[in-house]
Amino acid sequence: MTVGEGQVQRIGATEAVFRRLKSLIQDGEYAVGDRLPGEIALAKEFGVSRPVVREALQACAILGLTETHTGRGTFVISAKESAKLTFAGIDARDLIEARQLVEIPAAGFAADRHSPDQLHRLFDILDQLAATTDAHEWVRLDGELHTAIAAASGNTMLTSMVADTRRALDVQSEFLNLTQDRRADSDREHEAIVRAIEARSAERARLAMADHLERVAETIARIGD
Repeated sequence: MTVGEGQVQRIGATEAVFRRLKSLIQDGEYAVGDRLPGEIALAKEFGVSRPVVREALQACAILGLTETHTGRGTFVISAKESAKLTFAGIDARDLIEARQLVEIPAAGFAADRHSPDQLHRLFDILDQLAATTDAHEWVRLDGELHTAIAAASGNTMLTSMVADTRRALDVQSEFLNLTQDRRADSDREHEAIVRAIEARSAERARLAMADHLERVAETIARIGD
């Protein structure tokens, strides 16, 4: 079959390809059991790079629409989005619950224990998050900020636990920014956390982190509705 409808514009290319592929699957133009064209063919059809196609396919897989088998290709496995999302093999609910148990107290400890250098690092990452126009760089910095907050807690176990969630967190952040446009909201929520840490208010820092994680959880829940 032909994807058609012209080439995708470079601005928002990954999101455009993702939405088009999702539409084709949900409309039945790619039926359950069909193998999708390869990355090279899709990239040529949409007028984008292979990495753009790869990211769009990853988003489709997270939604439970497709599944990729090494050496065989990518197949449509459902026309309906899954209510159970996974990021880097970790169930979305499990990831949120673990982050709430670890990152909320870490933010409170960071407010009490941070050093001037650690606070400067947090604001530096905030500035970079606000300035970058590169989606992958934003995801990297997002992970760095959460790791830096944990480091500022002065608790090596909490720091290690946050670091262990980094891969799943990166996949989740990239997916939510692509499909739900979470970046601007996340930037505001991040700043509220860092401002509370700066004020050495453990209660405010815990509440700000709890609010951030709750908003992420609400966004994920809406996807499954």
